Amino acid sequence: MDVMWSPWRSQYIGTFKDEVEKSKEDCFICAAAQDLDNDKERLVVFRGKYSFALLNKYPYNNGHVMITPYRHIGDFELLNSDEMNEIMQIAQKVVSALKTIYNPHGFNIGANIGQSSGAGLPGHFHLHLVPRWSGDTSFMSTLADIKVVSISLDDTWNSLYGILNESK
Repeated sequence: MDVMWSPWRSQYIGTFKDEVEKSKEDCFICAAAQDLDNDKERLVVFRGKYSFALLNKYPYNNGHVMITPYRHIGDFELLNSDEMNEIMQIAQKVVSALKTIYNPHGFNIGANIGQSSGAGLPGHFHLHLVPRWSGDTSFMSTLADIKVVSISLDDTWNSLYGILNESK
């Protein structure tokens, strides 16, 4: 691949306004964080002190979980050490629970930070945890641009919530 350098574009890029910051009122993560009585409807599977885990309503794969701080912040570097530590501790718990429930062959764990990276909700940081199986990308996604998710969100929520909260 050839690279074309155009440093003069930095002046143009610098004029962009932060149009991606959504208000707390429009943030489905903030709504789930505050709605303590409706975890199942909000797809919340585990609550910690500083962060929580919820199922992705539009999963890339069965068992796709997002782990996020309660605070409405979009910048990774603004997470405090309590939030960062707890997010990773919850990620470990979720991986262990998903191994018990679905026995995946591996996991993708990552975050899309900023709209340009593909973040669907750039105003509220969240870590994606996606179970993977050998061959989980089939001819359906290759030929028809369709992803088959074979386990319902309701079944996944029941299983994960049960395991993650049994010792609480």
